[in-house]
Amino acid sequence: MAGVAASILAGSLVLAACSSDSPEDAATDGGASAGASTAVVTVNGNEPQNPLIPTNTNEVGGGKILDLIFAGLVYYDAEGAVHNEVAESIETEDSQTYTIKLKDGWEFSDGTPVTSKSFVDAWNQGALLSNAHLSSYFFEPIEGYSDTEDSELTGLAVVDDLTFTVKLKQPEADFPLRLGYSAFFPLPQAAFDNGDAFGENPIGNGPYKLSAEGAWEHNIGIELVPNESYEGDRAAQNGGVNIKFYDTQDAAYNDLLSGQLDVIDAIPDSAFGTFEDELGDRAVNQPAAVFQSFTMHKDLAHFAGEEGKLRRQAISHAINRQEITDAIFQGTRTPASDFTSPVIDGWSDSVPGSEVLEYDPERAKELWAEADAIAPWDGTFTLAYNSDGGHQAWVDATVNSIRNTLGIDAEGKPYALFADLRTDVTNRVMTGAFRTGWQADYPALGNFLGPIYGTGAGSNDGDYSNPEFDKLLAEAAASTSIDEANGLYQKAQEILFQDLPAIPLWYSNVTGGYAETVDNVQFGWNSVPLMYEVTKSE
Repeated sequence: MAGVAASILAGSLVLAACSSDSPEDAATDGGASAGASTAVVTVNGNEPQNPLIPTNTNEVGGGKILDLIFAGLVYYDAEGAVHNEVAESIETEDSQTYTIKLKDGWEFSDGTPVTSKSFVDAWNQGALLSNAHLSSYFFEPIEGYSDTEDSELTGLAVVDDLTFTVKLKQPEADFPLRLGYSAFFPLPQAAFDNGDAFGENPIGNGPYKLSAEGAWEHNIGIELVPNESYEGDRAAQNGGVNIKFYDTQDAAYNDLLSGQLDVIDAIPDSAFGTFEDELGDRAVNQPAAVFQSFTMHKDLAHFAGEEGKLRRQAISHAINRQEITDAIFQGTRTPASDFTSPVIDGWSDSVPGSEVLEYDPERAKELWAEADAIAPWDGTFTLAYNSDGGHQAWVDATVNSIRNTLGIDAEGKPYALFADLRTDVTNRVMTGAFRTGWQADYPALGNFLGPIYGTGAGSNDGDYSNPEFDKLLAEAAASTSIDEANGLYQKAQEILFQDLPAIPLWYSNVTGGYAETVDNVQFGWNSVPLMYEVTKSE
């Protein structure tokens, strides 16, 4: 809407209506006062990979905690609709320069005010190359961002304590949709005074805060209590949230059944056939924006160049996804037909090239033989996974499918903890394939593509790079409508199906449940339970 100031998020934006010139406001039942119940609720979790710095956390264990102790400019409700949180308004005339006004009165849990500088300084810290933060990629659209040298985000400017502007390198109409992701959270001055100490005892502005210094007991759990200074719609309706870290999903589920856990967001595969009967109407099995795959680094022996492309295609054709999802997941997974998620607006199950995902043993053998003609295969194909996440059964089934089809040695490679697996992936020391997946940060197709496969992106674990793919991402981001952008994202996926930087496996339902001890349990569009809504009687 050139020449007219368009209020992007003055109220809220329903994502299903993103292409509309005048999106309707979505209803929200937020704003209830804290303390609807006073008992502390418990939920399963994982030990975070890193200290809890928002821009250096890109995995689910840490992300679950950050979303409870921080508040961003916007937040996403259970349906994926966007609502203002700290932002009073986000306005633009050209989709390139945005003026962001903050609500007055917000404070961090240490009593310091949330100001424009809190956002600008946090974003600059996360974007700085030498800091090597995992989510730096999310600041790439902002003027001044560099992935080759240290550079300030010159596109950020503080106007006053409650106003700042963001100038992008090009118009990007969906930029405001991203601002509820943790990379865009604000930080208090304490985070810059002593980053190491802050990461262990983070100070946020969200509905919860750490119960005390040292409330994060590594490999055990973290205790959160309501943040009395929180000003937003996600006010805690309970007396706190204890996130308990489990070595296995079976242990978490057994605790749920025995009354030692209130909410679980991942049912172990051993209970897929029984959990809905055991939990009744307290069982949860619903679509979510979660995609599963595995990845081989682009420089891994036998998986580089033309030989690697042939082997990736062969392995993809060697996996019987339908049989595995039926036998192992029993209706809680759907074989993938692209690199995104069916719950996201614009998804398609007919992207050209997606036939590489079809189980075709004969074609798999032909492709493997073509690769052997370039360089004969030797050794064992390994697929690394974290055993604390309930992955052994599908990994065993997948490597069996590969072994039986291609006639090669193939086996799973277990890691005891998710954090340990992610550390080796981040440090680029993996010697075989490794489990990967994506839980959406914000509800858009591009979020499943750019952060994972864009050149230099923080979650690009295989270091994939294709200039044509990057060009299509940039064109999609600069689109004037979501429909136009989605068309370009589908063209970008055609390139992914040729290169296969990751092997798509299946889409995940969120399978979870809750005990008789709690009420008002709702799981969001991205599979995460809205813990601030949960109530529990004493």
